[in-house]
Amino acid sequence: MTEKIRWGIISTANIGRKRVIPAIQASTNGEVVAVASRDAARAREFADMLDIPTAYGDYDALLNDPNVDAIYNPLPNAQHAEWSIKCAVAGKPTLCEKPLAGDADEAQRMVDAFKSRDVLLAEAFMYRFHPQTQRVLAMVNNGEIGTLHTMKGAFTFPLRNEGNIRLSKDLAGGSLMDVGCYCVNVMRLMAGENPVEGHAVAQFGAESRVDEWLAGVLKFPSGAVGHLDCSLRSYRTHTYDLRGSEGRIVVEEGFVMDADKPTTIRHWRGDSYNEIVIPAANSYTLMVEDFADALLNHRAPRYAPQDGVDNMRVIDMLLASARN
Repeated sequence: MTEKIRWGIISTANIGRKRVIPAIQASTNGEVVAVASRDAARAREFADMLDIPTAYGDYDALLNDPNVDAIYNPLPNAQHAEWSIKCAVAGKPTLCEKPLAGDADEAQRMVDAFKSRDVLLAEAFMYRFHPQTQRVLAMVNNGEIGTLHTMKGAFTFPLRNEGNIRLSKDLAGGSLMDVGCYCVNVMRLMAGENPVEGHAVAQFGAESRVDEWLAGVLKFPSGAVGHLDCSLRSYRTHTYDLRGSEGRIVVEEGFVMDADKPTTIRHWRGDSYNEIVIPAANSYTLMVEDFADALLNHRAPRYAPQDGVDNMRVIDMLLASARN
């Protein structure tokens, strides 16, 4: 391996083009050297647009490239397990888009495949790396709102393109899989434990057959409770609210922070109120730098891949409840 991790990108997905590839190119310890698509012409056009040296017309060719150190996998949810496991077999460390797989069983097979081969795997929940999230987590752990009692998370946006993969049941789409997974993840992160009970109601699309909007509740072993809502059809928001025995934290820009703008944490404790301004940061760059640093320094990524399985178990529980 060189001093910089040489990344290969599976697919020409928008999340890679708009967010992750520019983040890798801006990172201190990584570079994008190859991209693959099932359409060679599309791969070449994509590579030229983003100044990527090598383009492949199939994914296997990318996995067999000895000049690629790590893979970023932004394929549709239903294809995460298949191609990530192929990455593991090829010995390629992989950063896989959230949610980790189509369900928890698939996610566990992924984790086991990488673990058995001693190859790194991580789930691409970028918001966790932002200093805002780290500051909130420290505040909760330091008792700055007392004992955590209730959590609320919401992530919604209006999807206009009816052909979008998020509306495909066969590709494991739906609002909970796409954006509600963030709400589940932040509650688990802040509570420091996994919920033992979950219930949900949802509106399933007549044509899409996926949950187009959903609301759920979770109960944690400590007694903390959480409620979340997510939607592919509603006005945009991405926020979370934490309330404890002695205070409250509100984060209004909770999951997709502008890399060029500061964010604000609103904090109440007793009768006092404070606004904590967090300097601008690119959460995608921080995420890919952590993964590359883990490879270069032979350590585990900050968040263990098993966390992705645990998150999927909660998603499975909520979807099963909504369907029933």
